[in-house]
Amino acid sequence: MSRTSRVTAEAGAAWRTFLRRRTAVFFTFGFPLILVAIFGIIVQANPAGGGLFGHPTSFYVPGYLAVIVLFTPLSRIGSAFARYRDGNRFQKLSTTPATSREWLAAHTLVNIAIIILASTVVLGVLELLVDGTIGLSPLLLLFIILAVVVFCGLGAILGRITDSQDGVVAASNAIALPLVFLSETFVMPERLPTWFRPVIGLSPLTYFSRGVRKVTYLGQPAWSDLLVLAMFAALVFILGASAVPQE
Repeated sequence: MSRTSRVTAEAGAAWRTFLRRRTAVFFTFGFPLILVAIFGIIVQANPAGGGLFGHPTSFYVPGYLAVIVLFTPLSRIGSAFARYRDGNRFQKLSTTPATSREWLAAHTLVNIAIIILASTVVLGVLELLVDGTIGLSPLLLLFIILAVVVFCGLGAILGRITDSQDGVVAASNAIALPLVFLSETFVMPERLPTWFRPVIGLSPLTYFSRGVRKVTYLGQPAWSDLLVLAMFAALVFILGASAVPQE
């Protein structure tokens, strides 16, 4: 059995598991739309004035997409990790030729597919709200894929250091909630304390937000942000794969 076959088989099983969990399917696609509805109303209420939401709706596209690429991989990979550990499935996996990197790669591929679908839905709704002023580029797809790789790896790390599925959910929320508002998504650095602004550069979500905003709103190249995000993706994926039990 080749490596491709092993990854494909594990990814197929993970995809079918996702489809069987109807609540997970609903919130994966429904939560971002709820967020768009809530924040869209606030943004539209003051599209050209000052305040926290004083920019046009298209300015906040990175924030809406950041919610998807951050929360979904963290919770799904962490929960899958906990289920595998509780069911002793990692021990069974160790008796097969599949490696830890292949396991994480398979689940990452499933998350990439899910998040691309969810992002497409959100972008479609936003296009209707802003009358087609969102710039679309192949770079946007690369940003989404790399961000998913980053947070799938982080989800595996959280699954390793927590001792239960409830612990994974709590840890995911504790990390995701601050990141989604402190990574140049909805809140810009000038609204944060001066001493805290250098910390923003430590978040991989910052480079996702910067790059997506350049591509979709400013119409600028974003290769430097893409490169930094790719470095984060490679590093965190390796760390996440090493966190997967191999015996």
